[in-house]
Amino acid sequence: MEAKDGLQTIVEYFPDLSASQQHQFSLLRELYSEWNAKINVISRKDIDYLYTRHVLHSLAIAKFISFKPDTRILDIGTGGGFPGIPLAILFPECSFTLCDSIRKKITVVEAIASALPLQNVKMHVGRVEELPGKFDFIVSRAVAPMSELIGWTYKKREAQSRHTIKNGWICLKGGDLIEEASVCKRPFELIPLQRWFADSFFESKRILYMY
Repeated sequence: MEAKDGLQTIVEYFPDLSASQQHQFSLLRELYSEWNAKINVISRKDIDYLYTRHVLHSLAIAKFISFKPDTRILDIGTGGGFPGIPLAILFPECSFTLCDSIRKKITVVEAIASALPLQNVKMHVGRVEELPGKFDFIVSRAVAPMSELIGWTYKKREAQSRHTIKNGWICLKGGDLIEEASVCKRPFELIPLQRWFADSFFESKRILYMY
């Protein structure tokens, strides 16, 4: 059964949001609807389910790990800003770098981050290999096979960890991921999102964490 899609969907699962965070989340539907009419960054059929299929999906990472202040997170292949924008709202004391090779997508993300406004978000247009610096965690949502993601970003991972889990890759993916993960020859964990979210959309969705 499809849950009612809206801000209340987010508040139900994240009841400790501040008034400011709730306001930022509430602005997302209008912002994405307006920009999607100009530049299609979200599927037309999905825009009506923005909070469930994009915002809440992105925030599944926050159910898996609560980022400590000053954590550096790289969102690779951010597209329209997922999972980076929702996570940046939720973790204002962390820094997020949103990377995509397509300029028009970053244009949308820049405008949305500015409108909210988010002070903890930076943008990078181009190949992730060209991006300077290191990050505690690399996040993504259905961008590429895990072996490719790691090939692009393994030099970007900060070796020293400050969390209870090791620094690494936290990726939102669907389907059977055992073979995809096994190819990488790294320790990994698969977490079904229905552990936290009841909506049927999440039945086949997983977090693939690898370090």
